Amino acid sequence: IVGGFLITGASNGFNQIIERDLDQKMSRTANRPLPTGRMSVNEALIASSLFAVIGALLLFQINYFAGVLGVLALVLYVFIYTPMKRVSPWAVFVGAFPGAIPPMLGVIAVTGTFDENAGMIAGMLFFIQFIWQFPHFWAIAWVLDEDYAKGGFSLLPSKSRKSRRSAFIILLYTLVVVPVSLIPWVLELTGDLTLIIGAIAGTWFFLYAYKLYMNLDDKTAKKLMFASFIYLPIIQFLYVFNKI
Repeated sequence: IVGGFLITGASNGFNQIIERDLDQKMSRTANRPLPTGRMSVNEALIASSLFAVIGALLLFQINYFAGVLGVLALVLYVFIYTPMKRVSPWAVFVGAFPGAIPPMLGVIAVTGTFDENAGMIAGMLFFIQFIWQFPHFWAIAWVLDEDYAKGGFSLLPSKSRKSRRSAFIILLYTLVVVPVSLIPWVLELTGDLTLIIGAIAGTWFFLYAYKLYMNLDDKTAKKLMFASFIYLPIIQFLYVFNKI
């Protein structure tokens, strides 16, 4: 937990160093330490580097694979996702990889191996969180679209930005999330409660995406964003507490 926390902190720190000039332009980020001058770039570099090194060392103390996954998440986030955000909406796809590594890392930290059983569970949890990130992040991108535009970011799935097309793509990915989240039940790794509660939660999550498609407004996008915050923990708690 501490190793993952430090790697995540380092990733965010390096991200803010790279985007410090852009952060000044956006209301969401203008009060961060670097844009306001509360912290110098050198101080941020030292803090982020220390977090990265200590976090990686802690993960490598668990096992080799855990350390590699932690470092990979940091590299993908800082050196690929961060610069790509101003270039293409495909940055969301790239960013979903480091965003989905934590549950995989957790499995490998426990098992220490990518053998058939551990690899399947790690890959399954990675894939579920990977797919979930698209409606989750696009809901955030919809709410913050005007603010993102000040920094030169266009992260909605369509060039038409807050459009029916973007809302349809969000709706489609939300629909995919629901059956994907039930894969552990299909593989008989969790009980029927996962199917029942997962289906109810998934329908509720999908309804907010459908409402966004119908309404095309920030208020509904914000509701979808909060629904995504709630949906994933519910599903993951079911995986843990509803084992067969």
